Order: sequence, then C-alpha cells, then structure tokens
Amino acid sequence: MRMRDEDVLAAVRELAPTLRERAAEAEELRRVPDASIKDLAETGFFQLLQPRAYGGLAADPLVFYRAVKEIARACGSTGWVASVVGVHPWQVALFDPRAQDEVWGDDPQTRISSSYAPTSQVTPVPGGFKVSGRWHFSSGCDHADWALLGGLVTDGDGKPVEVYTFLVPRADYRIIDVWDTVGLRGTGSNDVVMDEVFVPEHRALGFGPVSARDCPGHAVNPEPLYRMPYAAVFTTTISTPIVGIAEGAYEGYVAATRERFRVSYGQKVVEDPFAQVRIARAASDIDAAWLQLSRNISELYDLAVRGEDLPMALRTRARRDQVLATERAVAAVDLLMENAGGKAMRTGPNLVQRAWRDAHTGRGHAANDPERALVLFGQAALGLDIQDTML
Repeated sequence: MRMRDEDVLAAVRELAPTLRERAAEAEELRRVPDASIKDLAETGFFQLLQPRAYGGLAADPLVFYRAVKEIARACGSTGWVASVVGVHPWQVALFDPRAQDEVWGDDPQTRISSSYAPTSQVTPVPGGFKVSGRWHFSSGCDHADWALLGGLVTDGDGKPVEVYTFLVPRADYRIIDVWDTVGLRGTGSNDVVMDEVFVPEHRALGFGPVSARDCPGHAVNPEPLYRMPYAAVFTTTISTPIVGIAEGAYEGYVAATRERFRVSYGQKVVEDPFAQVRIARAASDIDAAWLQLSRNISELYDLAVRGEDLPMALRTRARRDQVLATERAVAAVDLLMENAGGKAMRTGPNLVQRAWRDAHTGRGHAANDPERALVLFGQAALGLDIQDTML
C-alpha cells in the first residue's frame, strides 16, 4: 500500500527526538550523521516531492514544509539539509524524462544536492555542453549521488543567453571539504568541482522554461505540484528551516526559564515580567512567519490543483512573506538569546545558542535578501512591469 503524505509527517515527528539527540554529533562531524539520513529516508520524507511515476508521493507541498519545520526544530542542520535535498526531486521532475530515468530508474531512493550560482564555464557542443567550474555551499552533498549545478550560457559576443541547471552524476564531480562555520555546522555545505565534463542536452534545463512553467518533465508528471512557481517553492525551502530553528529556540528558552534563577536580582526568571514579554513577542513573530508562509503555499497549490493562473500579486506576496518570515524568525531568536543569560554563551549543547548561530547563518542565504524580494511586491502593488526570474 502506498504511503500517505500524513503517514510521512507522523513518522518524521516520531523521529524528531532522535534527531535532537544527534544535533551535537552533526556539529562535530560538520555533516548530518549517516544514521539520520537513513532514518529520514525510511520515513519516506525524501519521496514527498518526487513524482509518482518514480515511486514518489507528489505530495501537497505544505506537508513537505511542515515536515521540514519539525526536523529543523529538532536539529537546525538536519532540517536545512532535509529541506534542500528534499526539494530537489521537485526540480528533477521538470527535466527531460530521460534524465529522470537516469536518476531514479534503477533506484527511486537516489538523492540530489545542488549549487545554483552560475560559477562555471559553459561551452555549447554538439548534443550538449562542456562544463567546468567550482560551486560553493552544496548542502548535504556527501549524501547525494547527483548534483544540480548552475551555469550561464553566452552567445558569440559573450552576452548572457540563458541560465541553465545541469544535472550531473557523482562520478563527474568531486567534493572539496571546506565547510567549517559558526552556524549550520552540520550541513556539510562543501564545494563541488568539475573539469571539462560533457553534459548531454537532456540533462540541462534553462530558467526560461522553468519560469514559464512549461518544461519537458510536465509530459510525464502531470501532478499539480509541478505547476507551482520555482521561486516560491525554493525560497520557502530556505525560510522554513529557519522558522523551525526559531521554534526550537523558543521551546528551549521556555524550558530553561522555568528553572533559571537570576542571582543579580535575587529572582526566579520565571517571575520576571520582562522575560514574559519576550516570550510573547518571540512566539508571535514565529507564528506570523509560519502562518504567512503556509497560507501562500496553500493558495498557490490550490490554484495549481484547479489549473488556474497564478497571479503576480500572489507570487510577489509569497516572496515578500518568505523573506519577512526569515527576518521575523531571526528576530525572535535574538529576543530570546539576549535574555538567556551568560551560561547560554558557553560552548556545549545549549539549544538557544545553537539556534542563534544556525538562524543567523541561514539568514545569509541569497534567498533571504529582503530588499531584492520586497521591491518586487512594491513594484507589483504600483502596477509596474516586473522582470525577475525569482518569481
């Protein structure tokens, strides 16, 4: 019997305490422990956004994001990797069916990592492209057998023609261990290097068809999930684990506050009205972040299910709320960390401190640049023409 979306979510919730116990191990290893990836795979999590034609669930995307939030609440690094690696089946589903067969034909459990910045040299050749380059921040790459790598194709005069995503097998690239950071230490977001590798045309996908939601993969994957906009799907993939991290910080702070005694004031912190106000503000910011994220994804998916157009007002709202969700989540963690006491700054398994480091590191992702996203909403509200690939 095929597993249901909600079965996966229930299994993820059951696994969460184990992931929390392994959070320190993930930081020490600088990658998610193999056991955690294995356990997540057994829940069916990585199949949530995978097409049904290849053993996946093609699930309601909100179920995926709810699962990501649960994982990130337990361990920020594991939540980040789960989100990023877990969303890649959605994009592979847009590729030529031949590419999908190569990835999943023999093993529906195959995982894919990515690095989308077009930091490569691309030369069109008969039947495809020759690609070389070094890509940074490929989260979870040690747990993947394929990679999605960005590249810019230019014309004879060096002018940009199209940004492509190239799908390449592990045998064609090597991983350079460079990830050593303050936050999200366990994500193993290492560099990927490739030298003069031929990538056949069917394993190259331009942003033009993706933005137009008219890709080769739609011929074999008719599920409405794959008619959603790339920008909303991928940027929500970045913000959701940060919201989950903030939820974990909130729970850790509240639990610690019940037991803390502030010697300077001779007072139990649980009785401090200023701590109580911080709890209220942090909780509200986290709730607002998630409520807007989940509302937008639900509305976009409902429209896709009905086969209706996805209005620009909704797409710009989704980007607006996505960057503000990250902003609110980080602000909530800051509120709690500022009042967590000196002990929270000690190295060791402090939930609030780890969340503080993880949230600020995640904030640095390009998808969380507020000005670039908010200006799109402002332009749409004013009736201006918008030309941006991240919508």
